[in-house]
Amino acid sequence: MQQDSAETLALKLLVWLVGNEELLPVFLGSTGLGEDDLRNRAGEAELLTAVLDFVTMNDDWVNECAQSLAIDPHDVLRARQAMP
Repeated sequence: MQQDSAETLALKLLVWLVGNEELLPVFLGSTGLGEDDLRNRAGEAELLTAVLDFVTMNDDWVNECAQSLAIDPHDVLRARQAMP
Protein backbone atom coordinates (compact mmCIF):
# COMPACT_ATOMS: atom_id res chain seq x y z
CA MET A 1 0.00 0.00 0.00
CA GLN A 2 1.29 3.46 -0.90
CA GLN A 3 1.32 6.29 1.64
CA ASP A 4 -1.39 8.28 -0.16
CA SER A 5 -3.74 5.27 -0.04
CA ALA A 6 -2.83 4.73 3.59
CA GLU A 7 -3.65 8.36 4.40
CA THR A 8 -7.01 8.05 2.66
CA LEU A 9 -7.82 4.94 4.67
CA ALA A 10 -6.64 6.60 7.87
CA LEU A 11 -9.01 9.51 7.19
CA LYS A 12 -11.85 7.01 6.91
CA LEU A 13 -10.78 5.49 10.21
CA LEU A 14 -10.74 8.95 11.76
CA VAL A 15 -14.32 9.53 10.63
CA TRP A 16 -15.27 6.14 12.09
CA LEU A 17 -13.49 6.99 15.33
CA VAL A 18 -15.19 10.38 15.64
CA GLY A 19 -18.54 8.62 15.26
CA ASN A 20 -17.72 6.12 18.00
CA GLU A 21 -18.92 7.67 21.25
CA GLU A 22 -17.08 5.12 23.40
CA LEU A 23 -13.67 5.19 21.70
CA LEU A 24 -13.35 8.86 20.80
CA PRO A 25 -12.85 10.02 24.41
CA VAL A 26 -10.27 7.25 24.92
CA PHE A 27 -8.38 8.37 21.80
CA LEU A 28 -8.53 12.03 22.79
CA GLY A 29 -7.37 11.21 26.32
CA SER A 30 -4.49 9.07 25.12
CA THR A 31 -3.25 11.66 22.63
CA GLY A 32 -4.00 14.83 24.56
CA LEU A 33 -5.82 16.20 21.52
CA GLY A 34 -9.10 18.04 21.55
CA GLU A 35 -11.92 17.89 19.04
CA ASP A 36 -10.73 21.16 17.48
CA ASP A 37 -7.31 19.58 16.98
CA LEU A 38 -8.92 16.73 15.07
CA ARG A 39 -10.68 19.15 12.74
CA ASN A 40 -7.63 21.34 12.21
CA ARG A 41 -5.10 18.53 11.77
CA ALA A 42 -7.18 15.85 10.04
CA GLY A 43 -4.98 15.80 6.95
CA GLU A 44 -1.63 15.67 8.75
CA ALA A 45 0.32 12.43 8.47
CA GLU A 46 1.24 12.58 12.17
CA LEU A 47 -2.40 12.61 13.28
CA LEU A 48 -3.39 9.94 10.77
CA THR A 49 -0.56 7.73 12.01
CA ALA A 50 -1.78 8.25 15.58
CA VAL A 51 -5.26 7.13 14.51
CA LEU A 52 -3.86 3.99 12.92
CA ASP A 53 -1.66 3.29 15.95
CA PHE A 54 -4.62 3.69 18.27
CA VAL A 55 -7.03 1.48 16.33
CA THR A 56 -4.44 -1.26 15.85
CA MET A 57 -3.90 -1.50 19.63
CA ASN A 58 -7.00 -3.70 19.87
CA ASP A 59 -8.05 -6.45 17.47
CA ASP A 60 -11.71 -5.86 18.28
CA TRP A 61 -11.39 -2.21 17.24
CA VAL A 62 -9.69 -3.22 14.00
CA ASN A 63 -12.46 -5.70 13.24
CA GLU A 64 -15.27 -3.30 14.18
CA CYS A 65 -13.77 -0.57 12.04
CA ALA A 66 -13.12 -2.89 9.11
CA GLN A 67 -16.66 -4.21 9.24
CA SER A 68 -18.09 -0.72 9.42
CA LEU A 69 -15.98 0.45 6.47
CA ALA A 70 -16.42 -2.82 4.52
CA ILE A 71 -12.67 -3.34 4.21
CA ASP A 72 -10.27 -6.18 4.93
CA PRO A 73 -9.01 -5.85 8.53
CA HIS A 74 -5.49 -6.43 7.25
CA ASP A 75 -5.78 -3.19 5.26
CA VAL A 76 -5.66 -1.28 8.54
CA LEU A 77 -2.31 -2.88 9.34
CA ARG A 78 -1.05 -2.38 5.79
CA ALA A 79 -1.97 1.29 6.04
CA ARG A 80 -0.02 1.65 9.27
CA GLN A 81 3.02 0.03 7.71
CA ALA A 82 2.85 2.48 4.79
CA MET A 83 2.85 5.53 7.05
CA PRO A 84 6.04 7.20 8.31
